[in-house]
Amino acid sequence: MADLIAGMGTSHVPGVGAAMDNGKTDEAYWKPLFDGLKPLRAWHASNVPDVNIIVFNDHATSYSLDGYSTFTIGVGDHFEPADEGWGPRKVPNMKGHPELAWHIVEEVMAEDFDLAVAASLDLDHGFTVPLSIAYDQPDVWPTSVIPVCVNVIQHPLPTALRCFRLGQAIGRAVASFPKDMSVAIWGTGGLSHQLGGERVGVVNPEFDQMFMDNLTQDPMANTKLSHAEFIREAGCEGVEMIMWNVMRGALNTEVTEIYRFYHIPVSATAYGAIILENK
Repeated sequence: MADLIAGMGTSHVPGVGAAMDNGKTDEAYWKPLFDGLKPLRAWHASNVPDVNIIVFNDHATSYSLDGYSTFTIGVGDHFEPADEGWGPRKVPNMKGHPELAWHIVEEVMAEDFDLAVAASLDLDHGFTVPLSIAYDQPDVWPTSVIPVCVNVIQHPLPTALRCFRLGQAIGRAVASFPKDMSVAIWGTGGLSHQLGGERVGVVNPEFDQMFMDNLTQDPMANTKLSHAEFIREAGCEGVEMIMWNVMRGALNTEVTEIYRFYHIPVSATAYGAIILENK
């Protein structure tokens, strides 16, 4: 059977990808961030799964606001970087895993989660930046991927609890996949940040750290947070943190926190990452 070995939560700040793409990682502004990623990358180098399920949101790149599903899963055999207005990132194309992806579709729909299905899906920084954070700049990504896109753009949004329950369903689906393989799941987005309006640039380290503490100590506490609480405490775009709940829901009740990193500022946002191994 497939084995879900670990989960990662990580911000997907586009500036991180731009810093890598443009050779700026050793500059004074960026060096503390990339130094903090070294232990994370070392863990990933020693724990490469066959497939990474990556929970992300599209930033109105592949989707327009007149057609944005609550949950979408990519079932294609490959995916390309999206053009976000200045050309696609020069990173490798991503290899999909249709067999496991369709198995997840069938299993979670049997649990009353109606997933939209996309065979063709270009993936923007919400997906490619986490890959770069984990694997740096390889010629070929070391794992296959399954994209799971969550609507955090167009209201109404799924609740934090709904995201956690989707993760639980995905975890059960992976466990029932009848082939021996290793799988990891990532939740991306956040942490606290706001990109416009009167509170532009807001960050909240206390809230961010509480949220990450809860991932290990009391994950159900994060499922009780309302959209209004996320927006009030973590900024308008901080609501992306609900995608970390999908990752946490897929894991076992008890996990081991392997690594945590938090850094401010990253393009006027708070960057956070955490690695959790299943017990």
